[in-house]
Amino acid sequence: MAANEGTSSAGAGDCRAGADELRLTFINHVTFLIQLPGLTVLTDPVFSERASPVQWAGPRRVHAPGVALDQLPGIDLVFVSHNHYDHMDLAALKGIAGKHAPLFVTGLGNAAFLRQQGISPVVELDWWEQTSLRGAQLTFTPAQHWSTRGPGGKNHTLWGGLWLATAQHSVFFAGDTGYSPWFAELRRRYGSPQVALLPIGAYEPRWFMSDQHMNPDDAVRAHQDLAPGLSVAMHFGCFRLTDEGIDEPVRALERARVAHGVPAEAFQVPVPGETIRLP
Repeated sequence: MAANEGTSSAGAGDCRAGADELRLTFINHVTFLIQLPGLTVLTDPVFSERASPVQWAGPRRVHAPGVALDQLPGIDLVFVSHNHYDHMDLAALKGIAGKHAPLFVTGLGNAAFLRQQGISPVVELDWWEQTSLRGAQLTFTPAQHWSTRGPGGKNHTLWGGLWLATAQHSVFFAGDTGYSPWFAELRRRYGSPQVALLPIGAYEPRWFMSDQHMNPDDAVRAHQDLAPGLSVAMHFGCFRLTDEGIDEPVRALERARVAHGVPAEAFQVPVPGETIRLP
């Protein structure tokens, strides 16, 4: 990916953020390493071979994580958007808890389950509820999705996204979501983020998936609603979760950008391990 004006790309091995710098490293699927001055955040860390309750069946990754679990820098905060297996990877969360001892932030109903797995400390939030860490304000944002982890537990826990704001930077991580009025509402409440991390994959067939996952055209409309300085694609190209081909979301995003008049530099598609630097 070529760097656009105001951003630059670097290898993931250079993990130092400058005094005023925001660094985003795309690891895979929905996992980003977000580095701010004095704060390092990891979103929905997924490092297991399969997005499944067992590692001998279920969707299998098509490429390795762009940064290995044991190569992560010190992590201060882990955000867990909801309890689906391709977002709440218990093996990865346990490893991170043991090595880094970060704060875990998630939606209502998830904290007790995580603590039972030895994952703590955990703060759980309702939609629009906030907490803070090292000068950063963290807001758990609404999303159009659902939750379950095993039989009989549908929608017993809350799902959502993260609005991360400091005095200098703002990042919106959408989590899993269908297209909805929440994007316009977020902009009304908080203004436009510096960066929006938006899902583009797992969307076919539309009669079934449209309420829970955006397709690339939906993601471009969400980008227009939010009007961020930069949107970055996620939730594509790692696990084949639905009917579209593994590479189709990227091709469809290009068509959607052209159809809506959005330039390539405004909505970028990272490769695993790539770091985007925003001063």
